[in-house]
Amino acid sequence: MNERILPYQELHLLFISRETSHCPLISEIVTISKILQESKLTDKETGIMSLDYGKRLLINAKNTDVKTINQQDIVEIVDYDPLKNIMMVIGIKDPSSETPVHWIIQKARDDINVILQITSVSLFEKWNHVLPSTEKDTKPASLERAKEILRVLQKGKSILIKNEGVVFAGINVKEVRDALHKYLEVQQ
Repeated sequence: MNERILPYQELHLLFISRETSHCPLISEIVTISKILQESKLTDKETGIMSLDYGKRLLINAKNTDVKTINQQDIVEIVDYDPLKNIMMVIGIKDPSSETPVHWIIQKARDDINVILQITSVSLFEKWNHVLPSTEKDTKPASLERAKEILRVLQKGKSILIKNEGVVFAGINVKEVRDALHKYLEVQQ
């Protein structure tokens, strides 16, 4: 049976409010950001951090350095319809382009509320034979990428995106922080 491929639709953002989100969980994302500052990541290595709570999602804004996130860099996703590719947003900036992927993963898995995705070919190469990896090259922000990541997350919560980087997922910030300490060799 052939899989039905949906035509690509541009992401439509509906801003409920153009104000900074005041969710108290933003401090959790900032905590991970500080750990990344202490790591040996270079300026070329970028990332996306998201935190699911209830029916909403916090994620860093597009073109934001995950190592220096502050409250103004966080966008709150109120709702997302993957079939229509429409997202309801609170924030002063546009959300990261990978927001649909993070939303789908966190809504599909009850044991994943936090995702840190680091784009780094050098980390991919370093851990290529240590961590499970996606098999296909997938287009960022695509349903195919979300499905491929979900498939590999069945093998563990620290995985690689083929030729692109690493994903750390967890039920809470502590689980992601522990994975960072283990793999990035950051002091606790």
